[in-house]
Amino acid sequence: MMEVKPIVIEDRTVIGITVQLPKTSLIAIATDRGYIMCGALDVALLNERLKERGIIAARATGVRSIDDLLEAPLESVTFEAEMLGIVPGMKGRDALLLM
Repeated sequence: MMEVKPIVIEDRTVIGITVQLPKTSLIAIATDRGYIMCGALDVALLNERLKERGIIAARATGVRSIDDLLEAPLESVTFEAEMLGIVPGMKGRDALLLM
């Protein structure tokens, strides 16, 4: 099953996506410029092999819901996200506002 829903953060609307898979879920929240995602996101791949794409993204681990992802501290971020002031330890909600 897949769920897509709008989420309002302050004056912005972002899109929450949950994909239920056997024994796990993929959870992401996207803006028009970038996204945050659960531990399945490979930040090293984005920074190294896909660097030329300039992807703005961040990863939080141990999350089980959209609400968890909004409140969790980010574990890692892409180089492009760092250039916007998004850093590890920042809450997902705060990172989305910078994207």
